[in-house]
Amino acid sequence: MTQSLILDRRGLLTGAGAWALAACSPEPVKADQGSYAASPYRRISDAEWRRRLGEEAWSVMRREATERPYSSPLNNEHRRGIFACRGCDLPLFRSTWKFESHTGWPSFYQVLGGNIGRKRDFAIGIPRIEYHCARCLGHQGHVFNDGPRPTGLRYCNNGVALKFVPA
Repeated sequence: MTQSLILDRRGLLTGAGAWALAACSPEPVKADQGSYAASPYRRISDAEWRRRLGEEAWSVMRREATERPYSSPLNNEHRRGIFACRGCDLPLFRSTWKFESHTGWPSFYQVLGGNIGRKRDFAIGIPRIEYHCARCLGHQGHVFNDGPRPTGLRYCNNGVALKFVPA
């Protein structure tokens, strides 16, 4: 009885926190705004994306799926370099911003400039902030307010949506 009461409280508090995060988050960037609005990557057909990316990356990047936790080799990537969008090579994260979040996905506390767009996501029934590559609109992951200093953010990224470019 006590265990189920704790889980119910935890679920309630987690859900309330997620709703508060979404409500207080900055307004999402619309896809047709910003410096990448006229990008040729936005005119690529779905069939061509599927051919270029392969089934798993296509499912994540173009259909907003999520890869299995702990399945990405990028979890163990610790060299100096840049993590870029797999779809269009746009640099998204410096390797020095990567940290071990123990969530099973590569996590970063900062993103490069205006290289991502954000939108509210209700796919699992609770609001989250999804982010995507600003140039090709490829889904990357979700951002949470439980990361380390200095930003307090955790960009939880699908490894299959990234490529690592060593310095």
